[in-house]
Amino acid sequence: MLGTWRWNVVFGFIGTVLTVAFSIGNNPISVMLLRSMYAFIAFFVLAFVMRAVLTYILQPPSIVGEQPELDEGIGTQLDMLTPDETDDLNQMLKSQLQDGKTTPVNEGQANAAAAFRPLNPPQLLSSKNTQPEELVKAIRHLTGE
Repeated sequence: MLGTWRWNVVFGFIGTVLTVAFSIGNNPISVMLLRSMYAFIAFFVLAFVMRAVLTYILQPPSIVGEQPELDEGIGTQLDMLTPDETDDLNQMLKSQLQDGKTTPVNEGQANAAAAFRPLNPPQLLSSKNTQPEELVKAIRHLTGE
C-alpha cells in the first residue's frame, strides 16, 4: 500500500476541520461534533480507498510470459583470461641476456627505432620591422572590411 495509516488520519482530520468550519454557525455543538466524527470516519475510509487505487495504478507493469531465472549465480562473476604470453616474455629475457645480439624480437625493435624520427616543426618567427600599411591590410583582411 502506498504510504502509511498516518495519511488516513491526516485526511480524516482535514474532513473534520472542513465539517466544523462549514457548520459552526448553523448547528448546535452536539450536532456539529457528531457530524465531524462522521466526516472523520468517511474521510479516513476515502483516504484508504484512494491509497489502494494509487498503489494499483503506480505499480510497475509485469511482463507477460516472463521466465524466472534458473540460475541465481549467472552474471555475478566475471571470468576473464589474458592470453598466454610466456613465450614472448621468455624470448625477451633471453635477448636481454645475450647483451645486444639481435634476435627476431630485437630486430623488430631495432627497425622501429631506426624508422622513428622525432617531429621537427618549423619555428614561427615574428618580424619586428613590419610596415604600418601591411598591418592595416592584415587587420582589414581579418575583420572582413
